[in-house]
Amino acid sequence: MKNLIVRAISGALFVVIMVGGFMSPRTMVALFALITGLTVWEFTGLVNQRKGVTVNRFISTVAGVYFFLAVAAIRMGITSNFIIIVPYLLTIVYLFISELYLKQEDPVNDWAYTMLSQLYIALPFSMINVLGFELSEDGVSCHYNMLLPLCVFIFLWLNDTGAYCSGSLFGKHKLFPRISPGKSWEGSIGGGILVMIVAAFIGYYTNENGQISQLSVLGWVGLGLIVVVFGTWGDLVESLFKRTLGIKDSGKIMPGHGGMLDRFDSSLMAIPASVVYLYTLQLLS
Repeated sequence: MKNLIVRAISGALFVVIMVGGFMSPRTMVALFALITGLTVWEFTGLVNQRKGVTVNRFISTVAGVYFFLAVAAIRMGITSNFIIIVPYLLTIVYLFISELYLKQEDPVNDWAYTMLSQLYIALPFSMINVLGFELSEDGVSCHYNMLLPLCVFIFLWLNDTGAYCSGSLFGKHKLFPRISPGKSWEGSIGGGILVMIVAAFIGYYTNENGQISQLSVLGWVGLGLIVVVFGTWGDLVESLFKRTLGIKDSGKIMPGHGGMLDRFDSSLMAIPASVVYLYTLQLLS
């Protein structure tokens, strides 16, 4: 009972912080820069526990945060010059060249896990800037719209809630027993239906009330489906990662909810998939 209360309080605080973070462009960038840094730091700490792996946690974390901020600066219109990415590229080059002199047991693994920290965490999180900041036709000015990035997380939370409830009531067929025995097809379908209903309502409301929305009702339903499918895959990817390392939780930063990867695993696939979906709609329109 005590653990349930702690989990509920921690979860409620998390939602408040996340929603509050989307209220202004500066708070969103600051919040997700922090999230990126904490998640990369956690990831590199976990892989460094593997035999023969020694990833530079500090430089990898700094590189991930810098990349996030560089993408934010470009999307916010602070700069359109690609030169802002150069320090990040130099950092990555350094991380490769440094292995020549460190005489580590398995430099290939070090390189692989270092780059994975950037591709698996820093790159997906940086795409939240693409969802939140819409560039004008001149490619310089922009405006901030919290609706899309916030809704991606709302869809993820609703999917988790719907999947848990419908899975508890009707779950009989395992979705992916080799990696996540607790997930069922019934739960996933129930979560998906709930998300698409809410997405349709958001699409109807935004289009009927003159809100800033680049999506039709059907477009919003499609976005909800994308978030559900890729969010589920993101959860499974992190489950496979933890099984490979032989751990239950990625960390203890959130009481009752585990670590940063445990909390943001679904978003690491859902955010970039949402960006691809939106750009695909633009190309087809």
